Amino acid sequence: MPGSSPVICENLVRRAEEYIDSGAFFAELSAMVGYPTESAQPRSHLAVKAYLDEVLVPKLTDLGCSVAEYANPDPSGGPFLVGTRVESPELPTLLCYGHADVVDGQAGRWSDGRNPWALTADGDRWYGRGAADNKGQHLVNLAALRLLLAERGSLGFNLTFLFETGEEIGSPGLADFAVGHRDQLQADVLIASDGPRLDATTPTLFLGARGGVRLLLDVDLRPDAYHSGNWGGVLRNPATTLAGAIASLVDGHGRIQVPALLPSGLPDQVREALAGVAVAGSPGDPAPDEGWGETGLTLAERLYGWNTLEVLSLGSADIDQPVNAIPGRARAVLQLRYVAGTEVSRIREVIADHLAARGYPMVDVSVHSSFPASRTPPDDPWVHWARTTLEQATGKAVAVLPNIGGSLPNHVFTDILGLPTLWLPHSYPGCLQHAPDEHLLGTIAREGIVLAATLFHALGHRATDPPIPARIG
Repeated sequence: MPGSSPVICENLVRRAEEYIDSGAFFAELSAMVGYPTESAQPRSHLAVKAYLDEVLVPKLTDLGCSVAEYANPDPSGGPFLVGTRVESPELPTLLCYGHADVVDGQAGRWSDGRNPWALTADGDRWYGRGAADNKGQHLVNLAALRLLLAERGSLGFNLTFLFETGEEIGSPGLADFAVGHRDQLQADVLIASDGPRLDATTPTLFLGARGGVRLLLDVDLRPDAYHSGNWGGVLRNPATTLAGAIASLVDGHGRIQVPALLPSGLPDQVREALAGVAVAGSPGDPAPDEGWGETGLTLAERLYGWNTLEVLSLGSADIDQPVNAIPGRARAVLQLRYVAGTEVSRIREVIADHLAARGYPMVDVSVHSSFPASRTPPDDPWVHWARTTLEQATGKAVAVLPNIGGSLPNHVFTDILGLPTLWLPHSYPGCLQHAPDEHLLGTIAREGIVLAATLFHALGHRATDPPIPARIG
């Protein structure tokens, strides 16, 4: 670490590293992983409730927070937990966020007979469901706040910590909850942790998330299949029709063919933020395919600054046991991943009109799910403050991504609460977060808690250079 400065508290850094090295973090995370908080499973509500009451409430109380649990305005979602610590109305307020739920444990599919609900270490990899997404990440931030409070006796800022219990099922009710509790959740900045770093070794800030729209294309021409010899060349083949329709939307090299499905351009500030950002830099990452995706863009610009239209599934008849017949129906599920600024409110009509104009009016288009894109502008003063603070403290370059390629409910904080959003992830792209063998890297946890503690310390330190941005309003 560099020498002493207003950004760095050497005692805090040492205690943060000792917390990891001593095994205390592993033990704490092990207890958290033991709760099977699978939000997609109706039976999990008891585990979710226990996790809130037995794990998160005590941790928030230890931070001097008053804690309240709220029912979800959407009956398909679980409860919300809010911890609040007010040190002075004159101080800045930090909003933190985490999600208590995890995806299905997929027990029986983990390597070496691992139990998804028991944290196990294999070298630097700590395996367990939720280890990376999101229990390990919100533990890093809770522990960093706890260490800061122990070091200084105060945080130097006000704290609101919001936990939801349905992020893995699309955050039902979160937007409505934010609208209804806007005053309680009002803050100067969001600092939260979820998703991956750029790679395992690069400290990363990202500022938002791409949105997504899932589409079903259905070519349902007739209830029966007809002999391909007797009727070939006379009856329209729905599978051939569907293939042609998809190719008119996105070509065989991954390039979107409908201008309305593309962003208006790549903003200069986004291009500048992505300059020099390398993609697929971790061991085990797949190699990007030559000639795939939008031409004229770097890999980072395609992934973090542009839109993609992906075919998620495609089928007609029985691929494993085909018969000599023209099928009656073919279907495909596509997903548009899009950046902020893309207009998607009429996407069904746009695609249907495009297909009809190209001779495919028989392709039925429906939208099955969607989530919005959002980002904090890369030139926001809070971004400069966070990046400079972390780079001064670590002596390492910090990658700033305008958004991650995946999804998070960032729009709730930017669009509803009007906050600048700084996401400091404590995982990496190869963590297998939604698959068997999900794991957290111990080295990232160790560096992550130092980064988080450094950022929180700087937020509460009036003499920090650079200073925190001026309060608005």
